[in-house]
Amino acid sequence: MTQSPLSARIAQGRGLDPADLVLKGARVLDLITGDLVASDVAICGDTIVGVFDSYQGREELDFTGKILVPGFIDTHLHIESSLVTPFEFDRCVTPHGVTTAICDPHEIANVCGLTGIHYFLDAAPCLLMDLRVNLSSCVPSTHMETTGARLSAADIAPLMNHPRVIGLAEFMNYPGVLARDPDCLAKLDAFAGRHIDGHAPLLSGKDLNGYIAAGIRTEHEATSYAEGLEKLRKGMRVLIREGSVSKDLAAMVGLLTEGQAPYLCFCTDDRNPLDIGEQGHLDYIIRTAIALGAPPLAVYRAASLSAAEAFGLKDRGLIAPGKRADIVVIDSLQSCQVSAVFAAGRLVTDAAFAARATVAPVARHSVKARKVTGTQFRTGGNRVQTPVIGVIPGKIITQHLTYDIPPVDGDKRPDTARDLMKIAVIERHGVNGNMATGFVQGFGLQRGAIGSTICHDHHNIAVVGANYDDMALAANRLGEIEGGFVVVEGGRVLAELPLPVAGLMSLQSFEEVRTALIALRSAADSLGVVLDEPFLQLAFVCLPVIPHLKITDHGMVDVDKFEVMP
Repeated sequence: MTQSPLSARIAQGRGLDPADLVLKGARVLDLITGDLVASDVAICGDTIVGVFDSYQGREELDFTGKILVPGFIDTHLHIESSLVTPFEFDRCVTPHGVTTAICDPHEIANVCGLTGIHYFLDAAPCLLMDLRVNLSSCVPSTHMETTGARLSAADIAPLMNHPRVIGLAEFMNYPGVLARDPDCLAKLDAFAGRHIDGHAPLLSGKDLNGYIAAGIRTEHEATSYAEGLEKLRKGMRVLIREGSVSKDLAAMVGLLTEGQAPYLCFCTDDRNPLDIGEQGHLDYIIRTAIALGAPPLAVYRAASLSAAEAFGLKDRGLIAPGKRADIVVIDSLQSCQVSAVFAAGRLVTDAAFAARATVAPVARHSVKARKVTGTQFRTGGNRVQTPVIGVIPGKIITQHLTYDIPPVDGDKRPDTARDLMKIAVIERHGVNGNMATGFVQGFGLQRGAIGSTICHDHHNIAVVGANYDDMALAANRLGEIEGGFVVVEGGRVLAELPLPVAGLMSLQSFEEVRTALIALRSAADSLGVVLDEPFLQLAFVCLPVIPHLKITDHGMVDVDKFEVMP
């Protein structure tokens, strides 16, 4: 007589029946005590049923000399920023031990609205990892940009009880929250009592109190120890971020103590396949944090148990009976070199990836920008004093600089000697044809141009260049390839990466994307670019909810005043 799954779990946990799978020979990291304990781990289906004892199994795998730790949980990310579909993202990061990822699909939602959110919800059940979704709260992020869609509380509320949905994604419009904007309040009211992610860079004091009082529980924008500590003390779960552009771990690692670890998590936010290939994903954050002096117990808690508790995922985060069988096999706590991964009791292999179902991509042919010419990049005006966006390598916060740039023949021109490059944002959703120009410092360009449709969060076309004709070629080429990245010099395209899914994601494998990124980085370097990740850095120069000076298709934005500059 066939047993029910519940009956089978009980019988196998008690040792009355052989377990479906037993992992033998390894030591288990006990995240409660911090001990490494030699033990079998018994698994029934997708659930751990036995640990800290010996078991027999229908299938037994020997991991002698290895350590077993709970699967890692990335608590905030945008899969679109990995430049690949959810299916390739799964194949790229799950072998690094990431068995749960909590995504905010607001990049694709800003292009195609609910269609993009449904694409992720439909893809999630097909993946080996457990993909959870926080519903995008800010589409658009502000009133100072043009997007391809707008989502109200009424639009997203019907999805709040979807089994893959956790709550409301990062509430980036923190000035709107503090000003009690009716649209912001409607979304916060709709999700009251549920999980609401925060996004409040540099917010402190009573303004931070008011923001948290709105029901916001987490924060991933803290970039210093002091900022993180204040947010911890005020009850927020702080997500320490280490992405391709935003690298906050070194500044925040002092918070990672065994006492504070229950309130700390890790996230990548935006990390591309090139960096994942060269460094890793959450496994990289873990070994880096330990190398920087954080206690291993605190680090592994933040990577799994603390993350599960912060987001209400009570069925994971420990290697313990009744928990989801998400287990990572590593060589040592310090190195976090992953040798095997089990996701819901299933060994992660190429064959397991190949057996997945799939869903069709959405938002093709989404780049509807008008053709531009070099003369359209001229910047007029009689004022010599000119606002300049100051890029800070490794940060998405920018400086609000001022330089004297005298007009020549009615145009403020790029100045390579002072690294004052022209930047432009061109509306690409076919809404209004807006185009704005300004200046940026920090790219180091000496010639040519680079362009992208990854342009947070509105995802219009962004171009930085020393030559107007090259800037025009870059912008127009992005329309021809359905969006992506491009590097141009002297009227020639040196390198490109098409991203035809909403102008954000490739239809190629992550290995092919990685190869293309290497060529793009090399081409950008040949133009004098000094940034390690110029394309995602360019994307964040256009995000008007991160201090201090940014640019959108509406113009230069003073984020501190939350207004488009005249």
